[in-house]
Amino acid sequence: MANAPQEKARIAVLASGAGSNAEALLSHFAEGSGAEVADVVWVCTNRRGAGVRARAEKFGVEESHIPKAEMTTGALLEALQRRRIDWVALAGFLLKVPGQVCDAFEGRMVNIHPALLPKFGGAGMYGMHVHRAVKEAGESVSGMTIHFVNEQYDDGDIVFQGEVDLRPEDAPEDIAAKVMELEHRHYPQVLEGLIRLAQGTDVRDRTHLKSHMR
Repeated sequence: MANAPQEKARIAVLASGAGSNAEALLSHFAEGSGAEVADVVWVCTNRRGAGVRARAEKFGVEESHIPKAEMTTGALLEALQRRRIDWVALAGFLLKVPGQVCDAFEGRMVNIHPALLPKFGGAGMYGMHVHRAVKEAGESVSGMTIHFVNEQYDDGDIVFQGEVDLRPEDAPEDIAAKVMELEHRHYPQVLEGLIRLAQGTDVRDRTHLKSHMR
């Protein structure tokens, strides 16, 4: 008798801004190889006017706005549990995730950071703040980090890092563009790989789940 097909995982994406990384995830799990293993079923933002809401609508995915005050008093965890979420992906989410959410999704919640952690991480280090700091430090290499989420900013175990060479003449905007290309290329694949691992398929030797790959 054939085994029953693996039930697809249910992903929630948390975002605060325009949502380009969120769209990369939405596309991958709707139309790419990720569609075999998971669906993005909810996009949540702490900002009412965040552009990510329109991106979710384009893919026919439920989207919601939950204010910061409500997120920190249990509304976010309740909403995730009500939707039977299996995995949480942060995509430009600027708030510290409430402790009860970190506990409930330990090992099943990931974030993407636009630098090679532990460099250029922590409170206040997001978006162009990061790329300006990289430029001011005279770095010859930058990149992105995908890591598990805990209660501290940019502190969870690193899953994957991708690097890009910088030129002395690169402006912060140039660095941002190079790093964003890495983010869009790797984040969906890495999340898919983590989900496949959790479902019992060891894909580490043939996917993106290796650190410091270009």
